[in-house]
Amino acid sequence: MRSSVPERSVQIEHADLSLVGNREENQDRVAIAGDRDALLLAVVDGMGGHADGAQAAEIALRTMVGEFWEASRPLFDPEGFLHLTMGRAHEAVVALGQGLPPDIRPRATCAVGLIQGSSAWWAHIGDSRVYLIRGGAVIDRTRDHSHVELLLRAGRITETQAAAHPMRNYVECCIGGDPVLPEMSLSGRRALQSGDILLLCSDGFWTGLPDLQIASVGQPGQGRARGLKDSLADLGERAVQATAPLADNTTAAAVRWSAA
Repeated sequence: MRSSVPERSVQIEHADLSLVGNREENQDRVAIAGDRDALLLAVVDGMGGHADGAQAAEIALRTMVGEFWEASRPLFDPEGFLHLTMGRAHEAVVALGQGLPPDIRPRATCAVGLIQGSSAWWAHIGDSRVYLIRGGAVIDRTRDHSHVELLLRAGRITETQAAAHPMRNYVECCIGGDPVLPEMSLSGRRALQSGDILLLCSDGFWTGLPDLQIASVGQPGQGRARGLKDSLADLGERAVQATAPLADNTTAAAVRWSAA
């Protein structure tokens, strides 16, 4: 499900991709939707090993995009909108798993971003990530709701150890499964500068790419200007190659904001 930004919003350049990797099915979903008043980005990763992972991602995405189109724009309370919308996506995926044993109920992780005016807001659940990139550097990124992230932040393991940790794919919370509302992390309002890039991705994208490579998205290459679409596609292929032959679904959405 995708929606293009009208041409009148010329200060916005956007791109997305979703690659199957080395899996039999793509259980990721991505959307970019918006108009001149507000822009929504969403990446949802259906969790493998659970029933209907692809359907969980599809229902969660459809719920969030539907809430966005039904809301009055510009949004009066962007952060409140993100919290409410992710909660409704969770409820929709929980309903999908009614009657199933708890350990196989459909689940997903997600990352959602909003751009309105010259500001951005974002939220995530699980290990789908959001990066804010400025001048070819990652100036902010979300912290995964995962056991490995807890160890990393406590200083008990290094970044290198985290990349190869046997529990690196274990998340502490997600959409779906138990009815209780999962933990969400919300960014609050972030002021944008011209040229800033907001990038959302599933773990299949960031697992194979160090932050330095992710920060190169949309940056000049070999003295040439690079469009966001081609740059993102290149990073997606690199992510798959870096983790082959076990590459996960690899999904990302990116927006470059420039002052009019």
